[in-house]
Amino acid sequence: MTTLEILRSGPLALVQDLGRAGLAHLGVGRSGAADRRSHALANRLVANPDDWATVEVTFGGLSARVRGGDLDIAVTGADTDPTINGIMFGTNSIRHVRAGQVVSLGTPRAGLRSYLAVRGGIGVTPVLGSRSYDVLSEIGPLPLQPGDVLPVGEHTADYPELEQAPVAAITADAVELRAIPGPRDDWFVDPDALVHTDWVASDRSDRVGMRLAGRPLQHREPDRQLPSEGATRGAIQVPPNGLPVILGPDHPITGGYPVIGVVIDEDIDKLAQVRPGQHVRLHWARPRRPAESGW
Repeated sequence: MTTLEILRSGPLALVQDLGRAGLAHLGVGRSGAADRRSHALANRLVANPDDWATVEVTFGGLSARVRGGDLDIAVTGADTDPTINGIMFGTNSIRHVRAGQVVSLGTPRAGLRSYLAVRGGIGVTPVLGSRSYDVLSEIGPLPLQPGDVLPVGEHTADYPELEQAPVAAITADAVELRAIPGPRDDWFVDPDALVHTDWVASDRSDRVGMRLAGRPLQHREPDRQLPSEGATRGAIQVPPNGLPVILGPDHPITGGYPVIGVVIDEDIDKLAQVRPGQHVRLHWARPRRPAESGW
């Protein structure tokens, strides 16, 4: 059996697929890759289906030795100048690795998360139908540590192989996000302050949510209580301190903070690559109607 032996894990390395859908009624969130597009691209480069498991690497630092046989790999997402036995190869391209060789990822110049895919997929045992690790509930294969050995699954020839994918480079510029208003935008004195503020990503951000720093939003009735209601990825919750939190892939199933808006699905993957200190600008994806304001 071909395997990957983890030599260094970096700050955080997780096995991720596209998550465990349909279990919210049991209190189990979907989780899954934070940057779904980069995850899917890595799989497509090595001719895997999109939902096969990859290794999500936060801020680089991963090293792994191939054991038992040769392997085809791809690395996408944040550019970590990946190497094989110290020889650099390009991000967003497929590479052949021989048994005994070491794949290493450096520190990305921009962006935060990279995805290592192997032909055949990471074959760890699924938990509740998924190989993803949820950092909030601690469900799924545990975060990778040096000495861990990851089995590689059987290769399928049903998907075409790509040699390289032209992908726009991730930059350290301000990130622009579109959101739809509501459902609780009428709980705020000026909901449009959300899109008129230059926010900064906090260093307290993680896969559960991205915390934003800036001028606090003002609650219309600060003492008003909201019964817990269903939460979704991309929802922009505003706790009593007025500083928004954009929920990530490992968000709680319910929440009691009012949601001023929701980042549209097309822009959600951008959040996975935002680094602490990076500026974030929000825009309404459609105009707010008077009926949405509660005025």
